[in-house]
Amino acid sequence: MQGMHIAEADWKIFKKVRAKALDRFSQRVLDEFRAICNDTSMTAHERYLKLYKHIHTRDREMAGMFDDYRRSTALLCLALMRKHEPVEDNDLSPFSRQTPDAIRIRD
Repeated sequence: MQGMHIAEADWKIFKKVRAKALDRFSQRVLDEFRAICNDTSMTAHERYLKLYKHIHTRDREMAGMFDDYRRSTALLCLALMRKHEPVEDNDLSPFSRQTPDAIRIRD
């Protein structure tokens, strides 16, 4: 997948899908953070430690999906978005057949 360029028409679609996925992932992460902060079954310090770890984990995931914004890395980023689920099957429907085929997650 690395080194494969996305088609120009799919690159234009990717930009829109990426923006939607970034917002979707960000909202999900904020909801997770809120749940950790509101979990009174843990002490404040336990919540802090869990939140700290969770922030770092999600930050690495977000960086992999969204930070390397180039046409040459779009397929890899899109595959990571599928893996971490801010991109769903219906988000792939506007793409040409080659793009979903290139990023298909193998079971």
